[in-house]
Amino acid sequence: MNAENLIALLIAAPLLGAAVLLVGGRRLDAVGHWVGTLLSAASFVIGVILFADLLGKDAEHRTLTQHLFSWIPVEGFQADVAFRLDQLSMTFVLLITGVGSLIHLYSIGYMEHDERRRRFFGYLNLFLAAMLLLVLADNYLLLYVGWEGVGLASYLLIGFWQHKPSAATAAKKAFLVNRVGDMGLSIAIMLMFTTFGTFAFGPLLGTHAEPGLAGGASEGKLTAIALMLLLAACGKSAQVPLQSWLGDAMEGPTPVSALIHAATMVTAGVYLIVRSAAIFNAAPDAQLVVTVVGAVTLLFGAIVGCAKDDIKKALAGSTMSQIGYMVLAAGLGPIGYVFAIMHLVTHGFFKAGLFLGAGSVMHGMNDEVDMRKYGGLRTYMPVTFITFGLGYLAIIGFPGLSGFFSKDKIIEAAFAKGGTEGWILGGAALLGAAITAYYMTRVMLMTFFGEKRWQPDENGNEPHPHESPRVMTIPMIVLAVGSVFGGAIFGIGDRFLHWLEPVTGHSHGDSPVSALTVTLATVVVLVIGGAIAYAQYGRRPVPAVAPRGSLLTRAARRDLLQDDFNHVVLVRGGEHLTRSLVYVDHTLVDGVVNGTAAGFGGLSGRLRRVQNGFARSYAVSMFGGVALLIAATLLMRAV
Repeated sequence: MNAENLIALLIAAPLLGAAVLLVGGRRLDAVGHWVGTLLSAASFVIGVILFADLLGKDAEHRTLTQHLFSWIPVEGFQADVAFRLDQLSMTFVLLITGVGSLIHLYSIGYMEHDERRRRFFGYLNLFLAAMLLLVLADNYLLLYVGWEGVGLASYLLIGFWQHKPSAATAAKKAFLVNRVGDMGLSIAIMLMFTTFGTFAFGPLLGTHAEPGLAGGASEGKLTAIALMLLLAACGKSAQVPLQSWLGDAMEGPTPVSALIHAATMVTAGVYLIVRSAAIFNAAPDAQLVVTVVGAVTLLFGAIVGCAKDDIKKALAGSTMSQIGYMVLAAGLGPIGYVFAIMHLVTHGFFKAGLFLGAGSVMHGMNDEVDMRKYGGLRTYMPVTFITFGLGYLAIIGFPGLSGFFSKDKIIEAAFAKGGTEGWILGGAALLGAAITAYYMTRVMLMTFFGEKRWQPDENGNEPHPHESPRVMTIPMIVLAVGSVFGGAIFGIGDRFLHWLEPVTGHSHGDSPVSALTVTLATVVVLVIGGAIAYAQYGRRPVPAVAPRGSLLTRAARRDLLQDDFNHVVLVRGGEHLTRSLVYVDHTLVDGVVNGTAAGFGGLSGRLRRVQNGFARSYAVSMFGGVALLIAATLLMRAV
């Protein structure tokens, strides 16, 4: 069998699992979790086989395509169900299926006592299938199908515990906010077709050797398309201004948080921007907007993460911030595309490990999420402590670990942008690194160090912290290994750069700051951020109740008032706009229509009185008409 024929099986395996588990009924309850996990693992094995096949080819010929059938064979409008596997999509395939399979395995233990565990694994398989379709699609229309499939699956997973009103509300919020971004993608696809007559990647985006149609359009049209693609990316990747759903998504089971926030959904926007590099490269104004969105979001998420006492929501703020780094890098163009994807991969390791570690803590603490009720857990959960600690060191960019190699490259690329823009973007990225070290050190200290602070709950049940079973700790250990060595494997020798360069391209900017200076500055701010957190949470007891805090702290606890802003500007603003439109409709539109109708009705009523059936009335009318004709004739002769 040719390697190309295996591409569809990547999607078919988890899609089959979803169909079997969601339709098979209760007879599969006893084995459903294993069915879902094995089919996810099967997709990963197929991915490894395809990866080996790509490695055996020349760098410029590592693109496999598989055409299944014509989806919409209409004259002038052709859409195919076809897949494209190149270095970029291959990277996502391995990340999605590899990390996804580990999360499936972890979920076997985490969801052990849930009555709906079979359905949960069906939703996980559906999520993987949709995400794989998104990254393997050979055209934007098929990508849109995967894009919407990811949105549906995330809605089902976030609201899985729908008996909790907060979970149901969070699922609806994620669904609605993402619909705003989805409108951007749909408009972008329409603009592509009206401008280029196609939305297939090959003719539209082209290659480095043969530029596609995107290179020949006007900058104005390309800017409009790029901005709509950015709007879509902001929705899926929780970037400002469509970031409000991410923190609430923590209402879903913790494996869902790891899947959505590490390797799949939130990375979809980054993939979309990098895949559309040919469009963004020809639209510099749109690229500037991308960098601004990334820089603002990386600081926004970091500040929010500093003030959260809920361990999952602190990590959610971290996800928002780290995706901001990726979007910033993607906006830098050929200087940063590779580093955006490299940080995406390393983030998949350490952030998935951190979320699974948080779930392990919750598993041993009766589902308690408030870090102020933890303390000293390192002695009770040694495996969780070590794996979570390695993820912590990786995300803050500790020298030698994965985050050190990927985040430093983004900061260096930001400075390499040059000019005032480069200094601002590089400074924002450096400041974000300091805040990251602060809030992650805070999480470590409040959770694993100090004296125990847990108390009996309202029912008198006191938590008895204990290590999680092996089915949960083994995935955490594997992810911890990736957190330690992933960056070195990819970064040393520029292996990852050489792997992706044929697809994304790469250029070296003239940075006013040397790479060594960036590294030293990053280490310095790392130490400063960690030291401040230690002074606040390591040298003094953590209070059981959070102090009132400064104005910024109180705002950060409320997600920097993002929901208040949305309520005032969007909800109330929408209500006022709707009322204004209704008023205009009633007074102007209906007024004109009703007034015209009333005018003709009145006129017809008056004319109707003339036709009264009396001969004398008709005689008077005839006499009047004759008199008018005579008067008009005399007047014309006189003139």
